[in-house]
This record gives sequence, structure tokens and C-alpha cells, in this order.
Amino acid sequence: MSDQGGAIDGETLAARSIAALADGGLLAQRIPAFVVRDAQQRLAGAVAGALDARGTLLAEAGTGTGKTFAYLVPLLLSGQKAIVSTGTRALQDQLYHRDLPRVRDALGTGLRTALLKGRANYLCRYRLERAKGEPRFSSREQIAQFQRIVAWSGRTKMGDLAEIEALPEDSPLLPMVTSTAENCLGSECPMWTDCFVVQARQRAQSADLVVVNHHLLLADLALKQEGFGEILPGAQAFVVDEAHQLPELAAQFFGEGLSARPLVELGRDALGECKDVQGSLALVQQPARDLEQAARALRAAMEGLPARGTQARALQWPAFDAALRALAESVAALRDALAPLREASPGFDACHARAQDMMSRLARWHVERGLDAGLDDAHGGGPDDDVRWYELSPRGFRLQRTPLDVSGPLRAHREHSRAAWVFTSATLAVDEAFGHIATRLGLDAPETLLVPSPFDWPRQALCYLPPRLPQPSDRDYTWAVVEAVRPVLQASGGRAFVLFASHRALREAAELLREAGDWPLFVQGEAPRHVLLQRFRESGNGVLLGAASFREGVDVAGEALSVVVIDKLPFAAPDDPVFEARLQAIRRAGGNPFRDEQLPQAVIALKQGVGRLIRTETDRGVLVLCDPRLTQKSYGGVFLDSLPPFATTRDVGDVEAFFAADAAPAKGLP
Repeated sequence: MSDQGGAIDGETLAARSIAALADGGLLAQRIPAFVVRDAQQRLAGAVAGALDARGTLLAEAGTGTGKTFAYLVPLLLSGQKAIVSTGTRALQDQLYHRDLPRVRDALGTGLRTALLKGRANYLCRYRLERAKGEPRFSSREQIAQFQRIVAWSGRTKMGDLAEIEALPEDSPLLPMVTSTAENCLGSECPMWTDCFVVQARQRAQSADLVVVNHHLLLADLALKQEGFGEILPGAQAFVVDEAHQLPELAAQFFGEGLSARPLVELGRDALGECKDVQGSLALVQQPARDLEQAARALRAAMEGLPARGTQARALQWPAFDAALRALAESVAALRDALAPLREASPGFDACHARAQDMMSRLARWHVERGLDAGLDDAHGGGPDDDVRWYELSPRGFRLQRTPLDVSGPLRAHREHSRAAWVFTSATLAVDEAFGHIATRLGLDAPETLLVPSPFDWPRQALCYLPPRLPQPSDRDYTWAVVEAVRPVLQASGGRAFVLFASHRALREAAELLREAGDWPLFVQGEAPRHVLLQRFRESGNGVLLGAASFREGVDVAGEALSVVVIDKLPFAAPDDPVFEARLQAIRRAGGNPFRDEQLPQAVIALKQGVGRLIRTETDRGVLVLCDPRLTQKSYGGVFLDSLPPFATTRDVGDVEAFFAADAAPAKGLP
């Protein structure tokens, strides 16, 4: 007998999954242009084994494996309640709206699925109503955008702000029309029954498979740790895609921070509540304004500090400590002003709680110095392995407390769940070993699988190592890189990503390439990322200059991208206070910071950048690795051995011949 998935009674989940993905299987029959891949079937079998055993699998699947189908097929055939977590909201939408329906329909399963995002992605009806008529808009464009949100709010069914295409991800309107965990009124909200966040969570609770992103998954773990109950439904299986991102994101979520914007918003929200409670304005107006002024004064006091640095560095800055204490006093003053109003409205009660929480965060961040009344707090303190640091933006600041090791809480949650866990990505292994990522994820002897990319790398790609380049520390290094890359770009006719380790080098290269004017240039920072990518694709011969954020999550298939240039090995920036503290902790524990942390992290980052080049079986392209340390240092071999099996050359003539072979058929040559 056959069930919906085409299985025979007694057949294992692994066998059913492999059969569905095989030649003549359900996916080949029912999904147009489906490509059968042995590597995909191997991964599906391993995922099925982990689901059956409630085990843990760590799997690297090279580009082109088709890993999404490889884990969706066994998940859907198993019938287990499952959570799939992706690296970004864009990947989350792609998985839920494109990949999942195709696989589910091909298998014929009737499982219920749901998409769940963090609350900041959903319209808050209450805050939208509060924002109407408030003079917060700084331009006509903002007024027009707000009117579009209001019009959309009347017809949306899900309340997902991604439905509004014209709304930028960093729009200043978003905090006005969305809620946070701090300012949400919960069941006290007059619009609770129509809340889009509540409805999304209800759909997730009743679904068989829920698609989330890492931010939401980790926010759920952090909330569970603090005893607030879970956002996500209990599951029998978790699949963490793009798992290489999880340790860094976990460090953010198991720490805590306080930035300028929530402080300013607290004062404004408190003022907004005054219109409904008679006599409250006299109590709230001055302390609310003082708080906003104190937040701006702290940012002004940090002017001249490096963009990122340690707590110790900030506290040595003459005006900082006094400004921080003044900010704490302003938060306390607003908290005290709100105390007698807590019973007057749920909004005032929520603002009071937010003020108290901000006081606690300030105290915990400042705890090293011994506190006075302005920063005293009964809950101050924190683990010794936390690093306290700050970060500046053009008009704001962030004070952050970050744990150095998140393996403990990740391990505890995984063990508590008693579920199957699958961690997968195209970039997990270093020189074919998983020790580094396993340690950071808190995995003890997991099952591992390394599935190489099925692409024909010797035919499809070439790796060029330019000769005679100076050391990366040389002041003329970027100039030398541009000179080495010019003949490659001439041979390819542009169509290139040039990725830099620093924004300074990026800007210098942009000036050098602009002088020649040979190709359309698209430079990170001159337009939003999605706009740059669209213009690059449409240009046909463009050269895009980018930094670290273009190393991953960017998919340009086909001839539009035929060259990827990487200027330096992507070792982490020395000004990252968390990374530096982690290296010091490894050193104190008797480890080797370079071998145990810096090198593995750089290898994974390089693999991400290299992965932009070949995206399909028909792509062809040249990878240019400029850093001379690849051939001059002993560790260079670790990088090269971790990459796909490229043919490698130091002769630019081979690059020209590679692209000439591309051009020959188009010219009608034999």
C-alpha cells in the first residue's frame, strides 16, 4: 500500500526521502526543471536519520546541493512537528512562499504550515492609531509613506509590513507603527483581539511546520531562559539553515543592550499617553523632554571616541561618565513621574516598566566601576565572561553587554527540547573538519556530513592568484590590487564583484576605478543594497564594490556575475571588542587564539565570499584571491584546501583564455 508520500509500508524515512528526490521520484515528476542530485539524496538520508533517532546532525552542503529540498522532504514525510530557521527574513520569505509549497504539493502531504516573524515585522494597530495626528514627520515623503501604511492597514490580512514594497527596511516610521516586547501592552491592549502578532503566533501554534528566522528562534531561547514562556510552539524537530551565523547572533540575544532610539521613544510614548489622562501632562512633560535631551547629550559626549570600543575605553573619556550618570538620573526621574500614573492607563504602566528595565540595563553595563545612587540597582552585576562595549552611529549610540561563550545556553536548550536538531550551511567546515563550529554551538560528538558541491569546478571556474603583490599592510596595497584586477575585468567585460576587507579600501578602489571609467560602478553605501544589486544585474557589464555584507545572502546567477575578487583574507577587524575579548579568553585558557578562533572564522568568511561566484550548473567564472599570504604563509594552505577544487593559476593569460573560450561560440567560431 502507498500513502500520500508514495511510501511502501515498512520503508524507512531515509529510503522514502531518497526515493522522492530520485530520478522518476515525486519531485522529478511534479516540479518542472527539477534536477536530480546524488549529493541532495545523501543529505536527505542523513536528515531523515537524525529525525528518526532524535539526534543531532551537523552538515555542510556545498553550493548547488539543493539543501532546502533535502531537508524539507524528510521533514514533511516524517509528519513531525518541525521548526525551520533561516538566516534572514528574505530567505525566510523565499523558503515559505516558494520552496515549501512546491515540495509540499509534490509530496501530496496535507500538513499545515505557518510563517512566523518577530513582532517588529507586524503592524501594531494600537501604535498606528496613536501615531495618527502626532507631529513626528520630518518630510513630505514620510507623510506620504505614513498615508500608504494607513491605507494598507485597512486591507491587509496578515499585517506583515513586507507586503508594502515601497517601505524601506530602515524607515523611521517603523517604530511608530510596530511594537516591541517593552512597549507592547499585551492583553491590556484595547486591540488585542485584532493583533497581527497574536494571530501569527496562533497560526504557528497550530501548524505542523513553522518557518522562522534565527533572530526569532534565539529571541525565543532568551525569553525561555528568563522565564517568560515560549513564543514558538514545542517541536519534535529543528532545522537551522545558514547555521554558521548562529553563534554570533546568539551572543547578541543572550546579552543585552540599550541604544539611543528606545530611550528617545520612551519619552515620546509617555507624552503620547498624556492625551487620554487628564492632568498627566504636567507630571510627564518635563522629565520626558529631559530624557530625550540626556540621550542626545550622551551621544555628544562620545564624539571623538572610536566607532566601537570597550567599556573601559569609554569610561576613560572625560565627559562620558558624567553624561552616562545624567542619563541614568533622567530615566529615574521619568520612572518616578510615571509611578503615580500606572493605574491610569495600561500605556503608562508599560512606560513605567520600560523605564525600570532601562535603569537595570544601564546599571549592569556600568557595574564594573562601582555605582553611586544615579546608577545603583539591586539587579546589577553579571557574569565575569561578559564583555561590555559601545558602538556609535552618526546620531546614536549603543551600550552592549555580550557573553563570550554561548555554547552553554545553546546546549541546554537543545537538550531540554528532546528534539532532533539539524544544523546545515554551505560553510561550516574548516579544512573538512567541523570542530570549530561544533564547539561554538555546544555540540558534543554530533553526526557530521560533508557533501561537496556537485558543480564541475575545474570546467566552470578558475582561481587566479595575482603574482608580485605587496603585503596587505603596505600603504599602496589597494592600488596594487586594482592594477592586478584591471586585466581580469578587461577580459570579463566587467560583470564582477570586488569585495574588500575595509570600507576605506573600498572607497580608495572606487576612486581609482572611476578615473578609468571603463565599466559602470556600483559602490556600497551609495544606494541601498537591493537597489545596487538590481542596477548591477540590469547593467550587463557592471562592477560592484562591496564589503563584508556582500559576502553572503547575495544571489546573482548567470552571466551578470562572472568574476569575484577578494582583496584580503577576511580576518576579523582588530577593533571588534567582543572578538578581541574572546581571543583573550582563549589565551587565558591555554588555547591558541589564532588557530582556535581567528583562522577558522576567516576561512568560513572566505568560503561565503567565494560562494557568490558559481550559483548554477551553467555558470562560469573566475575567482581572484589577491592576498599574497595564501602562498607565503603556512596557514594559506588551510584556506585553499577549504575551497572547492578550482583549477588555479598565477598567469593572467589563463584568465583571458578562460573568457575567450566563453566568447568563441557567440562569435560563431569553431
